[in-house]
Amino acid sequence: MVEWTAAERKAIASVWGSISADEIGPQSVARLLIVFPWTRRYFSSFGNLADSAAILGNPKVANHGKTVMKALDKAVQNLDNIKKTYTALSVTHSEKLHVDPDNFKLLSECITVCIAAKLGPTVFDAYTHEAFYKFMCVVVSALSKQYH
Repeated sequence: MVEWTAAERKAIASVWGSISADEIGPQSVARLLIVFPWTRRYFSSFGNLADSAAILGNPKVANHGKTVMKALDKAVQNLDNIKKTYTALSVTHSEKLHVDPDNFKLLSECITVCIAAKLGPTVFDAYTHEAFYKFMCVVVSALSKQYH
């Protein structure tokens, strides 16, 4: 079980309350597919992902980004029980989708970069970044649980 300080809880809630999931989600998934092109293999049903312009204009990429952020919202709302919250999602990604769990870490990095770019260094300072990084590590661990 993860221990959260009051300051970490406040920082995570502050970040979450300062962003638009409908903006950050699509940006994050698009960044994942552009920066780490081998991840595109998991999204073959999304149609044209041939280049950056196609990815950025793809409505299925945007919708998946929003879905990812809805799942993250569940983690924010259940900080004390993220592993249980993500049990079914971990099983789905492991047993049905066969996603390499290393990709969860890559997506978490893309989400963090997009949030940092949006909020800037004054809001997303070192302490906030540390708390959010810890949160994302817990999320990645929970999603990877079924693989262990």
